[in-house]
Amino acid sequence: MDEKPFWERKSLEELTAEEWEALCDGCGRCCLYKFRDADSGEVLYTDVACRLLDLNLCRCADYANRFALEPGCIRLDAAGVRLLDWLPESCAYRRVALGRPLPDWHPLRSGDPYSTLRTGHSVAGWALSGRDVPEEVVEDRLLPPGITGPEEE
Repeated sequence: MDEKPFWERKSLEELTAEEWEALCDGCGRCCLYKFRDADSGEVLYTDVACRLLDLNLCRCADYANRFALEPGCIRLDAAGVRLLDWLPESCAYRRVALGRPLPDWHPLRSGDPYSTLRTGHSVAGWALSGRDVPEEVVEDRLLPPGITGPEEE
C-alpha cells in the first residue's frame, strides 16, 4: 500500500523544516512587489521582484540573510499562509492549506527541481529586478487586477 506524500497527509503545522522548504515551488511570485488598492482593498502585483531574487532560478540569492537585507521580506509560516490574501492561487503553501492538490508542474509532483521554470510558471525571464527599477517607479509597474504572473496575462 502506497503512503500518500507528506503534503497530502500533513497539515502545514506538521511539516518539518525540510518539508516546508521543499513545498515551495520556486515561482518567485511572493517576491514580486505588491500594493493594496486603497479603495477596493485588492492586492495588485507588479512585474518588479525583490532585489535579492535570482531571476534565472527564482530563488533568493541570500536566503539566510534575507530579513536583514530586505526589510519588507515576510517569513511565511502556517498561520501566515492562511491569513495572507496576496499569495497567488498557485502557491503550494496556499493550496495545501486549502486542501487542494499540487499542480502537475510542481517539482514534488514532476520530480524535476526545475519544472516550475521549464513550464513557465515562474517569474523567470519575465520580471524585472528591484536592483534595476528605481523605487519611485515600482508602483507604475502594476499588473492588471488578478494577474500575478506571466502565464495569466
